[in-house]
Amino acid sequence: MKTRIYALIILVSAMIPGMAMGTEKEMMETGQALTQKEQNIIPIAAFTADGDLERLAPALNQGLDKGLSINEIKEIIVHLYAYTGFPRSLNALNTFMTVVDERKARGVKDVLGKTASPLPADFNRDEYGAKVRAMLAGRETDISGAPWQAFSPAIDTFLKEHLFADIFVRDVISHQDRELATIAALANMDGTVGQLGFHLGAAMNTGLTRTQMQDFVSVFGHRVSKARARNIEVILTQVLEKRK
Repeated sequence: MKTRIYALIILVSAMIPGMAMGTEKEMMETGQALTQKEQNIIPIAAFTADGDLERLAPALNQGLDKGLSINEIKEIIVHLYAYTGFPRSLNALNTFMTVVDERKARGVKDVLGKTASPLPADFNRDEYGAKVRAMLAGRETDISGAPWQAFSPAIDTFLKEHLFADIFVRDVISHQDRELATIAALANMDGTVGQLGFHLGAAMNTGLTRTQMQDFVSVFGHRVSKARARNIEVILTQVLEKRK
């Protein structure tokens, strides 16, 4: 069964020109492919990022059909405002509301899902955000002393205490799911090559495997853009080479 599954992954991935794939044995040693729910995060995040609401609506429907809860999808869209801006996220949320209402009218009963757990009274945003950012960067300690941090301490504080604390601490979706949404969004935006490279590595630092990252490229090429998927593969190859 496993042999059949990985043979299928190789076949799908081969549809994307230039995609580098390891041997079947190497793939089986690097973990399972993305789940159906994880795969459906990709187009939702990508179309939220570029504002393609016509393609977002069917992606939202498919995501619900494949097991994503209403609250999980809402959390993905809310998470992305930090990367795509409020206008894109608000437009996506409005589209999602329409999709949910239409499904209710058809008698579809979607799972609402869990809500974020309350935070302890003594929650230290600075400390939590520093730990999360260090983990994503694959470091023992948080980033410090970078020129941009000295140039704008305010944005460094907002990144650490808001994005990596206020947002990342919400347990509606996992850190892996957040990074999966992030790389899908960054990959479907222009001018974010540097950030995409960092977050491809960050996604793996949350536990996503090489096989899952290659599966990400395959799904992106199939459901979002083959041209952009080829660009992702180039950057991913560089990231994987550095991680050796």
